Amino acid sequence: MKTLPITSPPTPWGFPPATIILGNNEVHVWRASLDEPPPQRDSFLHTLAAEEQTRAQRFYFQTDRERFINAHGVLRAILGLYLDRAPKCLSFCYSSYGKPALTLESGGDAIRFNMSHSRGVALYAVTRGREIGIDLEFIRCDLEVEQIAERFFSRSEIATLRALPTDLQKHAFFLCWTRKEAYIKARGEGLSLPLDQFDMSLIPGEPAALLSTQPDSDEAVRWSLKELTLASGYVAALAVEGRGWTLSCWQWPRPLRSTA
Repeated sequence: MKTLPITSPPTPWGFPPATIILGNNEVHVWRASLDEPPPQRDSFLHTLAAEEQTRAQRFYFQTDRERFINAHGVLRAILGLYLDRAPKCLSFCYSSYGKPALTLESGGDAIRFNMSHSRGVALYAVTRGREIGIDLEFIRCDLEVEQIAERFFSRSEIATLRALPTDLQKHAFFLCWTRKEAYIKARGEGLSLPLDQFDMSLIPGEPAALLSTQPDSDEAVRWSLKELTLASGYVAALAVEGRGWTLSCWQWPRPLRSTA
């Protein structure tokens, strides 16, 4: 008998108010399509720094190049809203593990952000005074998820995955994977943080959670995890330092508003 799918509550993606205000205990997540028409893409291209334009030209496939331009153009546009600055005037710096941040001159002391994209869809997370990470994955049917799990997941996660009905295992794998990715992106340490040294919840329908961490067991209570639901075929997760924050999910682009 086929197992009935276990679904999580849908994420309410709405349009933001005319004035964007980000409180100290708020997290905003934006969803955007990366398949923008040429006029919008050309506009984004002119907001990118020379280094970003060079990176875009390195992509072999045109679709990948265009989506890179759109992804970074939208990021600049969104951050510009919060900082009341022209997107082109923003500058970025990177940690030793590649995590991007705004420079202090561009408002890096005011907001933190993270982004992820997959198959033409992007997510952007923005907050203040706390670390944040986000990950988005398209569920690929060609992956041997059990083999990948055995290589990267903790023993507890592997056991939980194997105990699930076969037709739920692929979804559960991607739930776990995105949560792990969001957490290590929030920590900003890349794969120097071993993926098998912490346990994530992964049973479909159950709340996202960082269950345990090694060697410091107190690390787990520092973080909050949230599953984000998008279109069918995508899985996403948000990791935020601390608790007691509220989440708002917005759709990009914002609708044009009449000035009459």
